[in-house]
Amino acid sequence: MKKEYCNRQVYFVGGGIASLAGAAYLVRDCDFPGQNIHIIEEMKILGGSNDGAGDAEHGYVVRGGRMLNDEAYENLWELLTTIPSVDRPGLSVRDEIIAFDTANPTHSNARLVNKDGKVEDVLSMGFDMADRLAMGKLIITPEDKMGKARINDWFAPHFFTTNFWYMWATTFAFQPWHSAVEFKRYMLRFFHEFPRIQTLEGVTRTPYNQYDSIILPLHKYLEPFGVDFTLKCTVTDLQFKKGDGITVTQMNVVREGVKDVIDVKEDDLVIITNGSMTEGSSLGSMTSAPRLNGKGSSWKLWENIASKKPSLGNPSSFDDHVDGSKWESFTVTFHDSKFFDLMENFTRNRAGTGALVTFKDSSWFMSVVLAYQPHFRNQPEHVKVFWGYGLYPDKVGDFVKKRMCDCTGEEIMQELIGHLHFEEYKDEIMATANCIPCMMPYITSQFMPRLNSDRPKVVPEGSTNLAFIGQFCEIPDDVVFTEEYSVRAARIAVYTLLGIERPIEPINQYQYDVRTLFSSFVTSFR
Repeated sequence: MKKEYCNRQVYFVGGGIASLAGAAYLVRDCDFPGQNIHIIEEMKILGGSNDGAGDAEHGYVVRGGRMLNDEAYENLWELLTTIPSVDRPGLSVRDEIIAFDTANPTHSNARLVNKDGKVEDVLSMGFDMADRLAMGKLIITPEDKMGKARINDWFAPHFFTTNFWYMWATTFAFQPWHSAVEFKRYMLRFFHEFPRIQTLEGVTRTPYNQYDSIILPLHKYLEPFGVDFTLKCTVTDLQFKKGDGITVTQMNVVREGVKDVIDVKEDDLVIITNGSMTEGSSLGSMTSAPRLNGKGSSWKLWENIASKKPSLGNPSSFDDHVDGSKWESFTVTFHDSKFFDLMENFTRNRAGTGALVTFKDSSWFMSVVLAYQPHFRNQPEHVKVFWGYGLYPDKVGDFVKKRMCDCTGEEIMQELIGHLHFEEYKDEIMATANCIPCMMPYITSQFMPRLNSDRPKVVPEGSTNLAFIGQFCEIPDDVVFTEEYSVRAARIAVYTLLGIERPIEPINQYQYDVRTLFSSFVTSFR
């Protein structure tokens, strides 16, 4: 422990992967005393959007499934290389994931399914020349020339009927009205994935859900250092030193309903996860639909502090457009393997490959993923769990004549069975099904059209002790809605505020690789 850190405190607001990574960098790279690190989380569990909970009796829930990628998650992999596996002594979490993914590679044989329940041939991207020209123009246009342009400002209607759009949109959760700048960043960041998007071979899966596979090992790594995990505590506001600079002096908090103040010394650090993609989420059941909730504490905190300091971003670009950022997921628990057996036969996907199947003609634009089993640490052998989502929850279903957002878990299963044309097996499938829907009003809020200035820099200009991490800070060239973005932000925040001269893993620039460029060019004409 470095002597100069003895009396300094670091406060992380939010208990997601960004804060856990930041704490890991502090103890690993900065020799910072663990007992002086405080992770403040309003929920009763860590992990933020990397969740995974439940049991066989009441049903399992994952609000979202995170796609990982070997080539584009540079800092995540570097960090996990130094985090010990919970289950396999002597191995790191990274070693464990590589071993699992090598044994169970992702490969989709049924990426798109049409309205007749037939698997589509998706080798062709379906582009016409106008689509190719628009894509080329998008890639070469500087971000500052694009402003708040939407994807559908850039591409003609035909583009949104191509195999490429159906696959790319459901892999990364893009909507036509989302930011063209974010779409461009994804095209550049995942240039290497374009030629294999039809099989999803580039997707790296974890042995369990992301809570069990990543969050739990990080938590267990930090515990022996004495890191303070303050749960069920909400930060509502920050107070700043008077003047033009940015120095936090106090944190306003609510603990179990009681207001309190944490005094922050000038050499203490405050590192905030501003905004949340899963905030306001609501669960339904087999007999009830989830409700649509409003803003919670992370958005309100950001709004409060941004109103005091103009360089801290514009949360309104992200949290005031629920109709454009919401969609609905669902997690299904079975007590037998009937549905999994039928899906394996239908898709020709080997069980547990985690391959995404999208019903391209579905009015809900619905997709499902059958992960390797067990997907949870406490999952019994006979229990099977899968996850799905619909990107258009306000649309009326094709088989259940209700909007997805108004449907119970039972009705969502009926719609899915209809698209699969599994009606003759309906009673067997439904006999043990427990479908828990989840409405997420802000799940793609980070994709909403915005200016670069709408997101604060990781360490804003003039800041002496405040940084931002998570999905709503600005990191040039990198892509939000990824684990890498949160981890990279945490590393930048810690190193910058403490003046640590250590390299941060650079962004791989596959758009400049000749082989990747040639392969992508050929793919666009398939």
